[in-house]
Amino acid sequence: MKLSLLVLAIAPIIACILWIYLKDRYDKEPIMILGKFFILGILMSAIAIIVENFLMKINIFEGYSSLIYISFIVAALTEEGLKGLVLIPNVLKEKNFNEKLDGIIYSIFLSLGFATIENIIYILFEDYQTAFEVGIIRAVISVPAHIMFAITMGYYVSKYKFSNKSIKKREYLIMSILVPILIHGGFDFILMIEYRWSIIVFAIYIVFLWKINLDKLDDYINKSKKRFFRIRKKKGRDYKS
Repeated sequence: MKLSLLVLAIAPIIACILWIYLKDRYDKEPIMILGKFFILGILMSAIAIIVENFLMKINIFEGYSSLIYISFIVAALTEEGLKGLVLIPNVLKEKNFNEKLDGIIYSIFLSLGFATIENIIYILFEDYQTAFEVGIIRAVISVPAHIMFAITMGYYVSKYKFSNKSIKKREYLIMSILVPILIHGGFDFILMIEYRWSIIVFAIYIVFLWKINLDKLDDYINKSKKRFFRIRKKKGRDYKS
């Protein structure tokens, strides 16, 4: 029974890992480096559990104020803050970070490590029927949401690294943390509102997140493709000469 629940918790993570790994077609990152960021995500998830439990214990708010506090502070600020805290310094000193797509790839692997622990905790400690329902919901909504937040963070980290303008670099660095916190908080807040119309708003919000973030991913994939063929063409000229 527990084994089947463990498979349910891990299967969407594996599927997402394969999906993003295959997206990086032209200049793949070393598996060992991707594994390092995945493990860092696991470690950050363990720390986030401790921090979130503490923040919940000191929650003095009620009603919508409490929902805002839980959504934007307990969940979004803690989780995205910890991800950024470990991702940004590690990825910026990574010698394999040589194109914009890499920032998104590393960010996603870290977030999937984070989501792995979340999935296991949410699923394994429920009764079988509830755990199965939670597992399906998390596979369809929560794990993809972590990917969307990660794409946003990685997108701005890459813009920071490859920008030559100091003012813009500062702006991109702030946005790499602030924007994921805001969209994560919005995600959780809409999900917790108990109104009939909230499900419609939530569906629209999910579609919006997918659209803007997959556009960012596709943009960097196209840049990776152009870079790959440009380098190959240059090598071909050098070989002929």
